[in-house]
Parts: sequence; structure tokens; C-alpha cells
Amino acid sequence: MHIPVKRSKDNQILGGVIAGFCENFDWNPAIGRVLYVILALTPGFPGIIVYLILWMIMEKPDMN
Repeated sequence: MHIPVKRSKDNQILGGVIAGFCENFDWNPAIGRVLYVILALTPGFPGIIVYLILWMIMEKPDMN
């Protein structure tokens, strides 16, 4: 199972998941990362688990 958003190959820190979403929606990756960390620190949101699941189901970046 894959979602049609690709992980970022140029702007990645860990797996390129957040940067991939930001590139797809034309957002600033730094702001996207800050928002994700804030969301991950809230109770009831399993941030690391969601990140790992997205990393597994997102398409790999093109290696061109």
C-alpha cells in the first residue's frame, strides 16, 4: 500500500516524510516540521508511530 505522496530526497532529516508532504502541498518544510513536533507532543497523538507508518507507506523518492 502506497500513498501518492513521495518522500523528499533533497530536504530530509530522518526519512523525508514531513518534507515530502510539504513539497506536495507547496509548504515550507521548516514550518511543517515545527507543526508536526508540536502535534506529536500533544497527548493522544502517537507522533513517532504515525511517522513510521507514513515512512513505510509513502513512495520512495526518485533517485535521479
